[in-house]
Amino acid sequence: MLPSLLLLLVSLWGSLAQEDLEKKAFVFPVASDTAHVALKATIPHALTSFSMCMRFYTDLTRGYSLFSYASHRNANEVLLFAETPNQYGFYLGQESVLFDIPESLSTKLGGKHVCVSWDKHTSLVELWLNGHPFVRKRLVTEDAIDEEASILLGQDQDTFRGGFDRNQSFVGEITDVYVWDRVLYPEEVALALYNHPLPQYLINWNALNYSITGTVFVKPALFSFHKAGRACK
Repeated sequence: MLPSLLLLLVSLWGSLAQEDLEKKAFVFPVASDTAHVALKATIPHALTSFSMCMRFYTDLTRGYSLFSYASHRNANEVLLFAETPNQYGFYLGQESVLFDIPESLSTKLGGKHVCVSWDKHTSLVELWLNGHPFVRKRLVTEDAIDEEASILLGQDQDTFRGGFDRNQSFVGEITDVYVWDRVLYPEEVALALYNHPLPQYLINWNALNYSITGTVFVKPALFSFHKAGRACK
């Protein structure tokens, strides 16, 4: 009985971890219809506002999912999707808005830092890339974001925790993922760019609860901003 219990504990520890991932990244080395990272978060209530920031590094030119939040109600409860290197789509349920990215930003070498937010009361979506804001877009929906969440990196969910398409998978590395149940102020986006702590995290890269499925590695980040005033590494 004891060996079986120990084996179960080891198995659970291997599939689910919580740790400080500062200066580390999830590396997705190949296109796949299985590989992903599931982020565990306690969502206390349906969300009427939302912000997510992350850093990523890829040389993909096709479309790929950056952040997929599904519920049993809707596979695209929240989705940030790079349609092309020059266009990002933000989806809430059946509604979406597109942001066109200038060539000077989309072709910049190195990693990108993206923040996106939405507020139900104003229906406004904001997107920032490498600290540059884009014109706010309006996305009207009657529904708040469902608190029953499957949150994945690396895949676009077409069903709850499934329905993956290899041709929409992410290849590259992802780091510094944070989620809040509020809209960030512009000065907070600037702080997030340099990894300054901010309050009210739903998902905190420095105390991340996650599980890995398939070919994904945790490695030192090749690119990362740390504190303001320090060099990019």
